[in-house]
This record gives sequence, structure tokens and C-alpha cells, in this order.
Amino acid sequence: MPLWFRVIRIWLPIAVAVTGLVGFTYLAVQQNYRNGLDDPQWQLASDGAAALNAGASPQSVVGSRKVDAAASLAPFVVVYAADGSVLASNGTLGGTAPGLPTGVLDSTRARGIDRVTWQPRPGVRIATVSVATKDLRVVTSGRNMRVVEARIDNLTTIAAIAWGVTLVGVVLVTLIVELLALRLESGQPTA
Repeated sequence: MPLWFRVIRIWLPIAVAVTGLVGFTYLAVQQNYRNGLDDPQWQLASDGAAALNAGASPQSVVGSRKVDAAASLAPFVVVYAADGSVLASNGTLGGTAPGLPTGVLDSTRARGIDRVTWQPRPGVRIATVSVATKDLRVVTSGRNMRVVEARIDNLTTIAAIAWGVTLVGVVLVTLIVELLALRLESGQPTA
């Protein structure tokens, strides 16, 4: 049996296992980054909807601190009326309150809660969580994704390098072991 075939026969199943492990690890860490990004928004949107249901005003739910959604990493809150108009917002995008697509608001009203990644303009991606109130208003909290996306990009690079180095390392070790085995089979000394 040719040496290259012996090496590939051993290396290939290991390469498949390494690919699966690296892929699973990448996916688990990437999802942890992405899902963790939504934690403040879950809290702000849920608490805001509960406050509105208890009789609070939209302005008291959003507060007075203004957040530029394109520049800041701070979460912002927007309260939408049943017709989709903005009732109150501490978030701005280009100087105005961010307006979610109507489909997101409709989905939130139908399901009670919705979570979407929203790109209101090129270069700005926002992780949002929206919660509907009893009277069909929607409280949305969003946060710029740029830092988490940079982490995911770094993770992608690290995972790709680890995968490639591991595959090359395994093929080299397999080649060395098979060369030693051939020497033993032919009766040649190995040292």
C-alpha cells in the first residue's frame, strides 16, 4: 500500500473529527457572544412593557439620557404606539428616533416578544428585543453590535488558524508514524 494512502487513511477520520470539534466550539462561543449581547435589551424591554402595563408614561420608561445608536454601545429604548408611531425614545439615529420596520412591530404584537438583528443603515447593526404591552404598544430596546461583531471576527480567525494548524500537525505526525512503521516492517533500525 502506498505511503500517501496509508497517511490519508489514518488522517482523514481524524480531520473529520477535528473539523467537527472546531466547528462545534466555534458555534458555541459565537452563539454565547451573540446571545449575551441581548441581555440588557431583554431586561429593559421587559421592564418597560411591565411599567407601561402598570400605568407608567412612555417618557418615564425611556428616560432622559440620549443615546446615538450608531456611535454608542449603550442600550436605548423606544416606545411605539399601536399604530407604529414613536411615542418616546432615548435613542437616536441620524438625529431622529429609530423606526423599526412595521413587520417587526407586527410580529412582536402577535407573539408578545421578538428579537431581531436590525441594520437601519450600512455599517450600523443593532441587536433589538421588543416586547408588546396589553394595549399593543411595543417597547424596543436596542444596542449597537460592533464590539461583539469584532469579537466574532477574532474568534473566526482564531478558529480557522487552530483548525488549519491542527490538520497540518496531524498529517505530519501521521506521516512520521507511518515512515517509522515502514522502517520497522522492512527491518531497518529506527534510531
